[in-house]
Amino acid sequence: MSSSLKLDDVAVGGRAWIAPMTGVSDLPFRRAASRLGASYVATEMVACAEFSKGRPDVVRRAAVGEGLPLMVVQLVGRDPAHIAEGARLAEAAGAQIIDLNFGCPAREVTGAQCGSALMREPELAERLIASAVAAVAAPVTVKMRLGWDDASKNAPQIAARAESLGVAAITVHGRTRCQFYKGVADWAAVAEVKAAVSVPVIVNGDIVDDKTARAALRASGADGVMVGRGVYGRPWIAAQLEAEFEGCAFEEPDADTRLGIVLDHFHDALIFYGDRLGLRTFRKHLASYVEQAPWPANTEDRRAARGFLCRLESPAEVERGLTALWADPDRRLAA
Repeated sequence: MSSSLKLDDVAVGGRAWIAPMTGVSDLPFRRAASRLGASYVATEMVACAEFSKGRPDVVRRAAVGEGLPLMVVQLVGRDPAHIAEGARLAEAAGAQIIDLNFGCPAREVTGAQCGSALMREPELAERLIASAVAAVAAPVTVKMRLGWDDASKNAPQIAARAESLGVAAITVHGRTRCQFYKGVADWAAVAEVKAAVSVPVIVNGDIVDDKTARAALRASGADGVMVGRGVYGRPWIAAQLEAEFEGCAFEEPDADTRLGIVLDHFHDALIFYGDRLGLRTFRKHLASYVEQAPWPANTEDRRAARGFLCRLESPAEVERGLTALWADPDRRLAA
């Protein structure tokens, strides 16, 4: 398997991609994952209508920053003019790939008839794609689900039309919107999308390690994998999968290495958001880092440590507590 994919004139240096995730893939996280070898990490979902108005929190979600190997901005909306303007703004800010969200199942998104709700409106989806492609020189990609529900699995049809409109790659989560994250991802169903198009297809859903990544690739025939929830607390997972695809050994980070990864990520969040918001925003990452670590060995002790650390009110306390925990993993932090 080649270690890169070409999207029009843009080369993506790997086949294990990290998904756009609201509240997770902010700039500090993307920097952390990129430092650890990820070649593709998309922004949080950016609402075009608010992005074009310059709303600070939305602009922050699209933050480009420096030092990233690739800049991918994901846009969501249902107005072709807003999508076009969002794409232009993102490209002007440095985005090298524009991704359109036709897959988010969250009620607040589908309630606004965006995200995976667009799978029920293929003609509008086509207009949104055409609008984005016409607005920018950067490659436009689409992330979708299999369909709205089991009775309307129309991903192959939408994908084929997207390719004809100029889309450079398609990512498919192997569930319908109505499944949310229940059950298991149907990787084999993604094979129908792969058969319908000639552009790269990326399979997404329930990919958490080398075993599941390889199984997803076999079942779908896809060109690459996208990891979503499997990246929580493990921003090195893309590099791990790439190494394993190439038959190279990969060692999970030890306590000292993990501590450095977490603290670098934490300090970046504090700089990006400021201490107060940075601490609050980082807590979900902190919880995942502790939950995913093999220390303390006892699950209950690890859960107690996670809760204790996430209740601390100052960055210095968090740093001291985490350092103490992983310097002596058998100690109990909870008061």
